[in-house]
Amino acid sequence: MPTAYRGRFAPTPSGPLHAGSLLAAVASYLDARHHAGQWLVRIEDIDPPRCPAGSADTILRQLEAFGLHWDGAVRYQSDRHAAYDEALAKLKATGIAYPCDCSRKQWRDFAVYPGWCRDRDEPPAGEHAWRLDVRAAERFGGAGAIAGWHDRLQGPIQQELAALGDVVLKRRDGLWAYQLAVVVDDAEQGITDVVRGLDLLDNTPWQRLLQASLGLPTPRLTHLPLITADNGQKLSKQNLAPALPVDEVAIRQLLHHTLTLLGQAPPAELATASPAEQLAHATPRWSLANVGAAQSLRMATPFP
Repeated sequence: MPTAYRGRFAPTPSGPLHAGSLLAAVASYLDARHHAGQWLVRIEDIDPPRCPAGSADTILRQLEAFGLHWDGAVRYQSDRHAAYDEALAKLKATGIAYPCDCSRKQWRDFAVYPGWCRDRDEPPAGEHAWRLDVRAAERFGGAGAIAGWHDRLQGPIQQELAALGDVVLKRRDGLWAYQLAVVVDDAEQGITDVVRGLDLLDNTPWQRLLQASLGLPTPRLTHLPLITADNGQKLSKQNLAPALPVDEVAIRQLLHHTLTLLGQAPPAELATASPAEQLAHATPRWSLANVGAAQSLRMATPFP
């Protein structure tokens, strides 16, 4: 019997959601509901300096305003240190993780970290990070099995692990890195499907390697085209994308426009309908094939 669908939306609370993150949330939500599955929300707050107080609550209110209601309790990564410690301990025990005290300044002339600390005779004495040894792919199904996979939207993907380098798992300041935390939490929550932006595609080989190394399941993956502004830049918090509107009329219009960008062709008259009505109409008609595999979607800013 196939495993029941469990999807998730996992924002970093470094600020309020914008139109780009809304597109990912809507697509993730509709894919889950279309498959009669659960849709979970996880707040990825493992980097406190980047997470202003109150941002997580703002995000949850934004999701509710757009009719995106989740199942179960919200998961906070800041409560998960013990689980990440356990996973890192397993990687250390099998020689998959190694300590590294190299600074970014030291290897700034290289495209990726060159692995200087992999085979040191003595471990660092002072503060250090922990890195994943990508060479371990040969011990866990082979590099090809890790770096090649089928994306539900982008199709066959092949990425070279060696070209990505040894990613940090735990920073020298003691904070956890995204790559380890996300695979541990996806497994613990039973996530079967991940629908996210194309900007996270390059993270996939590291995550697949970690899943293989830790004996964790690998969710099906869907990477969505990104929304770009009129200047061609990806909508992001770093590029000062405006926060989602709070006005009810603007919320309805933006949700309708988001469904249009996703290729779902909602009827024009639904632009004034409530989020609940728009999502109820879109759910049974959701088609990933209609999203297409475009690299970016153009949105006039601030909003239509």
